[in-house]
Amino acid sequence: MKIERLDHLVLTVADLQKTIDFYTNIMGMEVVTFAGGRYALNYGQQKINLHSKGHEIEPKAKIATCGSADLCFITSTPLEQVMQELKTHHVEIIDGIAPRTGAIGPIQSVYFRDPDGNLIEVSQYI
Repeated sequence: MKIERLDHLVLTVADLQKTIDFYTNIMGMEVVTFAGGRYALNYGQQKINLHSKGHEIEPKAKIATCGSADLCFITSTPLEQVMQELKTHHVEIIDGIAPRTGAIGPIQSVYFRDPDGNLIEVSQYI
């Protein structure tokens, strides 16, 4: 088996609308509806499918829970601007701008949390 890329991942969320608002208004993703009223957040060539806690779609993670994800997104927006936008939306910055290692080399990252407490890392390659 040879894996080429990640197509989508699933987040279990406590409040669909809060999550949709956060990822569309703050992170610039696009919400789409599919398969009988399910929601996903599109960005680039990937998406995040959303499961409402207690109403997950089968099959699902063995322990589907809110706030257990640690996600890193690559941005073309300067990180200083990312931090300013987060402050404008009253999103608490946990750490940044911090040197890290991405999948293909060194990155710089800013960390914060989504409404469910998932750790969000927004990064740029150096």
